[in-house]
Amino acid sequence: MSAPKVGTANGDWAEVVGKLVAEKIASRIAAKDATIWGPEAEHEASIRLGWVDLHDTSRPLLAEIEALQADLRSEGLDRIVLSGMGGSSLAPEVITRTAGVELVVLDSTDPSVVARALAGDLSKTVIVVSSKSGGTVETDSHRRTFVKAFEDAGIDAASRVVVVTDPGSPFEKLSADEGYRKTFLADPNVGGRYSALTAFGLVPSGLAGADIAELLDQAAEAAPELQADSTDNPALWLGAVLAASAGRDKAIITADGSDIVGFPDWAEQLIAESTGKNGTGVLPVAVEVGAPELRSEAEDLTNALLAEKATSGVPTALTSGSLGGQMLLWETATAVAGYLLGINPFDQPDVESAKKAARGLLDAQPEPEAAAFTEGVVEVRGSEGLLDGVDSLQGAVDALLGKLDSKGYVAVMAYLDSERDAELIGVRPALATKTGRPVTFGWGPRFLHSTGQYHKGGHPEGVYLQITGAHPQDVEIPDRPFSFGTLITAQAAGDANVLADRGRPVLRLHLTDVASGLKQLLSLFK
Repeated sequence: MSAPKVGTANGDWAEVVGKLVAEKIASRIAAKDATIWGPEAEHEASIRLGWVDLHDTSRPLLAEIEALQADLRSEGLDRIVLSGMGGSSLAPEVITRTAGVELVVLDSTDPSVVARALAGDLSKTVIVVSSKSGGTVETDSHRRTFVKAFEDAGIDAASRVVVVTDPGSPFEKLSADEGYRKTFLADPNVGGRYSALTAFGLVPSGLAGADIAELLDQAAEAAPELQADSTDNPALWLGAVLAASAGRDKAIITADGSDIVGFPDWAEQLIAESTGKNGTGVLPVAVEVGAPELRSEAEDLTNALLAEKATSGVPTALTSGSLGGQMLLWETATAVAGYLLGINPFDQPDVESAKKAARGLLDAQPEPEAAAFTEGVVEVRGSEGLLDGVDSLQGAVDALLGKLDSKGYVAVMAYLDSERDAELIGVRPALATKTGRPVTFGWGPRFLHSTGQYHKGGHPEGVYLQITGAHPQDVEIPDRPFSFGTLITAQAAGDANVLADRGRPVLRLHLTDVASGLKQLLSLFK
């Protein structure tokens, strides 16, 4: 194991760190002092600080998880599917990928993603359904669909469903009523994005074969240093780099040389949902190694790298250490950043807006908005005024990028299949090179539980490129008046409508044939 470390380059945060030490911010966070973030945040903070000592309080889960895994393996059940959104899927994904064990992460409503998860060997499959309340539309739809698939295959469905939820939730009652295999209750005083070391992170990871006891040991080793009022506390330095670099409100995150797999995506959600509100915040930009942003000298960027050296002249935090230690480090630093920004790092006031819009569209089932025009297999739509005088796909992209100012960013929002359509990710560095500005890339609806909060609540500087596709082979949702294809279409349209209503420029490209449409788009961005 290795304790977390933070080195800094191209900046001086000593005065800020000294102030944090003097105000005892680290020890007050460790003591769960809900007053740190001000009176407006106090109530929420009072029920959201359980994450600070999960390395101790989650220990009783280990034996329960180990016993269930042994029972499952004895029955030949070794294919674990996780249905979860946001922190409920991102943390287990990092944990299992880093451990090198297989976990099927289902955090999409794209019909082809759902169909692929269903196509695995059901005779060996257990689904872990993770939801604080059970009312999350994505996870409820996954659960219903897998239960029917098990039943259709002649399998006792209840014996194949494991639930992770909060105590006293409607989902706990449903699980008991349905007789599901096992219900794990998470700490209710932990928000989703801080839940890596709760049952939400540990249950699916442990059932898949990751060493979750070691993960808790790593966090426990890191805790004393992260809770100390000391100028050597790495969480204070990372928090200062993220939130106290004047005018620098976009953090480029990558893992270069680290053996932690997928960490930037987890950190992206943690920072975006925690800080992107009240018209302020830090925009995390998860990028590949060697990304164009890492060579930028832009005045509004910082770097937060899992690496040993800085890659540009912008202010940089360099972090290292074990996965459990890094998770506690970044959680603590994000709480520190919230204090420095003067915001509540534990709420997510704008996430619900897109959910409400999608529900409204599902209920109303309106006809699709007419396309402004079609080029090849791409239907083009845009927010009000964006496409005035535009009659080509290239012109539409140029019109969107023309709204990008010197402090702006581009958000690519792809409501497609992240495995089948993985080549689309190449659009991200291509746009970053073309514009000289940071570009985020999110698979929908997953990103709605991550950067979606910042899109609506953070600095109003973004331009938004939404890409959707046709669903020639849809998947029905049992006992629901809509299919997965209808659901993801409503989620995309709802998100675009909320952004447009807030004055954000949105270009919507719909691929009537996904394979051909991807080729058309990729050739456009070469």
